[in-house]
Amino acid sequence: MKIIIAYASAGTGHRRAAQALYNYFKENCSTRDLKIIDALQKTNFIFRNLYSCGYLFLVNHALWLWHFGFWLTSIKAFRPITGILISIINRLNTKDFSEFLIQEEPDFIISTHFFPLEIATYLKRIQKLKSKLVSVITDFGIHPFWILGGTDMYIVASDSSKEQLILEGIGENKIKDFGIPIDSKFLKQYERDILCKKFALEPNKFTILISTGSSGIGKIEEIVDSLYKEVQILVVSAHNKILYESLKKKNYPKVRVFGFIDNMQELMAVSDIIITKPGGLTISESLAMGLLPIFITAIPGQETENAKILAKKSIGLNLKDVASLKDTVLDFRNHPEKLESMKEKIRELKRPFALKELCNVICQGSFRATC
Repeated sequence: MKIIIAYASAGTGHRRAAQALYNYFKENCSTRDLKIIDALQKTNFIFRNLYSCGYLFLVNHALWLWHFGFWLTSIKAFRPITGILISIINRLNTKDFSEFLIQEEPDFIISTHFFPLEIATYLKRIQKLKSKLVSVITDFGIHPFWILGGTDMYIVASDSSKEQLILEGIGENKIKDFGIPIDSKFLKQYERDILCKKFALEPNKFTILISTGSSGIGKIEEIVDSLYKEVQILVVSAHNKILYESLKKKNYPKVRVFGFIDNMQELMAVSDIIITKPGGLTISESLAMGLLPIFITAIPGQETENAKILAKKSIGLNLKDVASLKDTVLDFRNHPEKLESMKEKIRELKRPFALKELCNVICQGSFRATC
């Protein structure tokens, strides 16, 4: 059996989900051939950079334009036009990727982004590809770009996501609400006391984790300034070096500042609340760790949809100003029973075993029976 796990490097969530799948399948699925690929690496230089860098530019410098594009491509009446335009643009720029898929002839293509899936479904439609196609949707809300004829199975984040696909006409037998695949390290149990010593924290003191994506965007410094006297704070500034240096210079006694890290699970394990952007992967990782998310600086479109869906489940709070955020954090600190009530809802919603369930379906030969 040959499996290709594909993603597109537009945002980090799609890559993280693909890497989690690859690592798990490599250890738990006896396949003769397993590959992971960034589909954009097999496109031309201009298209590749416009696709990945264009996304980062829009969400950081022209958010209104990103929001407009998301809204426009979501309108049902416009889908035939936008779908055709996107397909033409993709086909003109993905010759190498198409040839790669045809040459590899995989039994399964598992995609954590709609871009490689759009190419694969087209090749399947013109009978140049016979692979089973699995779409792993990495948000709780579902944009129409994910809905592609020829897809054999959709892996979704929750029952709400499943309901959205059914309303779009996708057969229920093709949809599995396994959850969003996350790295296995977020499923382990950690000793809080030991980690508190590692990070020089008081184990019994209320702790918040602030992390808003790889760019470290949002009113992070204002939040820290408002709360540093009240709680312990862990800040992940990621690639935002200006934020990192500024917070380091302030040298607040109960604030720990980190740059780009690979041990987020440890910071989550010592925290009571996470203040973050509502990205699909971050939400799933937080829920798996039993960590209550409070959302700030949501990107209009997929992230605001994620926040809305979780709000309907009474999980996660979408706060827009620092004052209300401070009041909320202190309310949870002063009333632990409220936090515990939220964590009970988290236990009901979280889907921590997406990797295992998808691997079982594909690698134990039950795919045909489920599709």
